[in-house]
Formats: sequence, C-alpha cells, structure tokens
Amino acid sequence: MLKTIGRRQLLKTGAAFGVMGLAAPSILRAQTDPIVIAHLTPRTGFLGPMGEYAVMGVDLAVEHINAGGGISGRMLEVIKEDSVNPQTATTKAERLAERPDVALIMGEISSASALTISQVAARANKLFINTGANSDTLRGQDCNRHMFHVEVQNAMVVNAEGNYLLNNDMVKDKAWYILSADYAFGHDLRNGALAFLERHGGRTVGDDLIPTDATDFSSYLLNIRAAAPDVLISNLAGTQTASFFKQYAEFGLDIPLAGFDYNTVIAWAIGARDFQGTWPCVWTHQVKADGSQAFAQSFMEKYGRPADNQAYLDYMGLRVMADAIGRVGGTDTEALISFLEDPATDFDVLKERRGRFNPANHQLLQEVYAVTALDASEVQNEWDIFTTSDPVPNADQPLEVLIEDAVGGTCSF
Repeated sequence: MLKTIGRRQLLKTGAAFGVMGLAAPSILRAQTDPIVIAHLTPRTGFLGPMGEYAVMGVDLAVEHINAGGGISGRMLEVIKEDSVNPQTATTKAERLAERPDVALIMGEISSASALTISQVAARANKLFINTGANSDTLRGQDCNRHMFHVEVQNAMVVNAEGNYLLNNDMVKDKAWYILSADYAFGHDLRNGALAFLERHGGRTVGDDLIPTDATDFSSYLLNIRAAAPDVLISNLAGTQTASFFKQYAEFGLDIPLAGFDYNTVIAWAIGARDFQGTWPCVWTHQVKADGSQAFAQSFMEKYGRPADNQAYLDYMGLRVMADAIGRVGGTDTEALISFLEDPATDFDVLKERRGRFNPANHQLLQEVYAVTALDASEVQNEWDIFTTSDPVPNADQPLEVLIEDAVGGTCSF
C-alpha cells in the first residue's frame, strides 16, 4: 500500500530535476526553445497495456519537470508515437530522428523494436534510451554506443528470481517445465533460466516456445500435467500471460509457479483469484523508499490508480535524462554519452541506492525486487494482490552481481 507523503516532500520530488538545472552553464539558460524528446512505445497490440502506463509515466514526468522550471529554464516537450511492431517502430523512428529539434528518442517495450530504433538513432547520431526492452542481446552482441538501458536486462531478473528460488529449495534436484514466448525476449529468458538451472543442479522435463499470438494453452497444460514438474516457469509476455493464468486455474493444477518476466498491469488483469507465484520486478507501488512513495502518490492522485513498473520506468527514464541534460549543459550527443558512461555519474532512481550506467554495456544498475502473490483470502483491494520484497541484492552486495552470467554475447562498441 502507498505510504502517505507530505506535500513538501511531494513537491520536492516533482521539482528536483528543475532545480538541478540551475547549475548548468549560462549559455543553456539563455536559450528559450523547448527541449524536444521523442517517445516511442507500443500502445496497441499484445504489449499495449504496458504501453498505456508508459505514456502515463512520461506525461507525469513532463508535468513534474516543467513545474520545477523545466531543464535550466527550458520547457520540456515530448512527441509520443505508437510503435506497435518493429516495422512501424523503424518508420516512425526514422521520421523523428530526422527532425533537428528532437534531442533524443526514448521508450519501447519490444526488444525487436528497440533494436531497430537503436540502429536508426545511431545513424542519426542521437541517443536512444530504452525504458522497456529486456533482452540481454541488446546489451551484448547487439549493443550500440548510442543506446542506454533504463529497463533491467534479463540477466538481472534471472539472477534475482533465481536466487529466490534457490533459497526456497526450488532449484537443486528439482524438475522444471519452462514456457517461453517465441521471440527475442522470451529466448533470452529461456536461455538464462536454463543456464541458472544447470549451474545449480536442476533439470527440465519440458521446454516449450509459445507463439506471441497464442490464446489457447490447453495442449501445453495437458503436457505439463503429464510431466508433473516440481516447478512451472513462465517466460510468457504481454497479454498472453493473463490468458495463460486463467486457463491454468481452470485446469486445477497446483504446481508451484514462478517466472522471470513480470508486469504489474498483467497481474492486475489476472486478478487475485488466479494470480499465483513469485516473480521479479524492477519496481512496484509498494517500494518503501521515500522517492518511490512520493511518485506513487502523485501518480495515484493524477490517474486514480497505482503506477505499474512500466509507468515507473518511463517516468524515471525521462527524469534521468532531464537530469543528465541539465548537468551536461545541453543535448550534445557525444557530451551526453561521455557523461552517462562516467563511473562517477549516478542518479536518483527513487530507490534506496542511487543508480548508475555500466560503461561496458550501458545498462543502468539498480535494485530489483521479488513480488509474491497473496492468497485470495488475504487480498483487501484490487491493487495490493501481492507483496514486494526488500531490495535485491542485499545492501552489502554490489549491484554488479545482478548482471553476472548474461547470455546475450559480448558487447563491443
């Protein structure tokens, strides 16, 4: 549940990035043209529910930044487009990247679309800030010097969730049945899960790739029932996750559920009756840090519902870049890359620890959490249908432990 934050703290949180800009050089303060950022994210299709929250997060960030005086006195404008698939994402990214007033591009959820946008951005010598695509490959063999990742990569959630499962005796000598979405994102999660299982003495009794447009899971559920695994791992994506959960409940299976992909909006769509298991998440509205609670309260007041993890990522991603532009003193691409790659550069990411970009692959290192479904009898409202753990990793561990054993190849800028 949300923790009540006083008005002073709420205003301080909303205005923080405008205040930071006061230290920027006078040449930036003298400019009056708005700073324009392009935002691409799927607002329709199977990723549309997450994209809706992404847009709400961006809109709230613009409101907060401009209410605090903008970026060194310059107002922020965001051009928003629906990138429903990679082809559309490429076309729209090309059009936006050609505009001289667009400083950078941010957004996305699909890993395939993020890859094409990053390539367009690199050709135009503009940054692409990925706020929703998880693929390790984007941080590995497909990395791009112009692409920075606010969203956590698959290795981070696999390591966080894997260690939770390990600590709860759900890995060693256990049989897993794995379902994965049949595209780059699902492939990465599958490979990471298999590698983790092998390292820790488990085995598989099933390993299925599921088309992203699948709606009937009855044949898979029959196979799962016959295989009788100790743990069922879901690496499904988008709205198909909700369909699977409802059909899983209808089959009456009681196999422990877990997975390496989680989106709060999908958990809410599933509902307290059918949502089960434990999942990794970059953020929930239950995170206790004051900055997170201030954001969560502000989001609730604006939209009448809690923020989900995608709203947080796009809100925080835009604030991070506003902070960077203010501290650099402009939108020059080379200057921003150097600043973001500097190991001494860190950012308030509304958590206990500040975040910073790993210069080797441009991944933002930050804490993550484990989300555990509540029993339906314990649920008191439609939003708090789970509990959120303390930050992972522990305070005495470096954030780098989360990116160990990534499976996407080696990054070479």
